[in-house]
Amino acid sequence: MNNKYKSPSASPRHILFSTLGTGFFVILCLIIAFPVLAGLLASFRPGTELIRKGLAIDLDIRTMTLSNYKYLFGGNADSQKYFMWYRNSLLITIVSVVLTLLICYFVAYGLTMYEFKFKNLLFTLVIATMMVPFEILMLPMYKEIIALHLIDTYAGVIITGICNASTIFFFRQYLSGLPKDLISAARIDGANEYYISVKVILPLAKPAFASMGILCAMGSWNAILWPLLVLKGAQKFTLPIGLNTLLTPYGNNYDVLIAGSMFGILPIFIIFLLFQKYIIEGMTAGAVKG
Repeated sequence: MNNKYKSPSASPRHILFSTLGTGFFVILCLIIAFPVLAGLLASFRPGTELIRKGLAIDLDIRTMTLSNYKYLFGGNADSQKYFMWYRNSLLITIVSVVLTLLICYFVAYGLTMYEFKFKNLLFTLVIATMMVPFEILMLPMYKEIIALHLIDTYAGVIITGICNASTIFFFRQYLSGLPKDLISAARIDGANEYYISVKVILPLAKPAFASMGILCAMGSWNAILWPLLVLKGAQKFTLPIGLNTLLTPYGNNYDVLIAGSMFGILPIFIIFLLFQKYIIEGMTAGAVKG
């Protein structure tokens, strides 16, 4: 039997658009990867070379050295401060992510699984907060932290971001796609509300937790404005603040700055590798209400 149907994949137009699309995304990936690759190469050059050439992709083996990383891990005063800032950032990020995911999950669970008065109004108010710029909220939040005597504390950095509107919205959209028959069946079996939310629904929301965990970790790890306002002592600085203190009018320690910046990418990169399989599933499921 002769099949005269011509597959669309064989058409010249399809091949052209496929080639152009592939080329576009390759170029886009190169543009995105350029700063990381340039920074990585710069971390293997002396500080004088960085001042002379700047961030450039230059594979000159003669100027490349491990001295920056040896200095970073050498146990000197600068490396001790660096790892102190690194520890502070890890602590704040871990606590912030855990509290944010748990609190936002339970808020979204209540807004999704229960019916009560003013439910839609409350959710609308939550969404409305997403339209308020952080710069407008800084002064009221700062006054609140002062009133609570949380200035120059890790709690002052963490507490203001643990109830995130965008995370609540994402969890609610994800949970809306889950069958509510699971809850009804669990209640018939005699399960209480805590057991249902933690043992029945929460395991099904692992993709959402993974996706939001990566985004929350990136936001907390890279945050600089709010920690800069709250933290006063250098011993409590986070990594972004600490690295910025290396850039002064009196001297720039590029040895620690560049190598430390590259080493600072490592936690987020590891988190992404561990949970990347959940990202697409979580994003697509949370983007469309079931």
